[in-house]
Amino acid sequence: MASSNTTTDHDEIRRWVESHGGKPAAVTETGSGDDPGILRINFDDPGGDDDDRLEEISWDEWFKAFDANDLAFLYSDDGDSRFNKLVARSTADARS
Repeated sequence: MASSNTTTDHDEIRRWVESHGGKPAAVTETGSGDDPGILRINFDDPGGDDDDRLEEISWDEWFKAFDANDLAFLYSDDGDSRFNKLVARSTADARS
């Protein structure tokens, strides 16, 4: 059975994302000013379909928006699974 973890720890998130071939990203045209908009993780898929609506942003920018929006990172602890989801911290707290 697959297990999942929820965290707000920046180092833990970055380690998991990078170890699974991901990069911090935002959905294009969803932000304004200093707000990058809807946050996502973009995974490199050689030969696959990249989501052209995503633009890579810096980890600093991603984490600034992550904290400002009071988000938590839910991710799979099941081997090579890339499952992840951004959830409200209140949802993550209720889950634990």
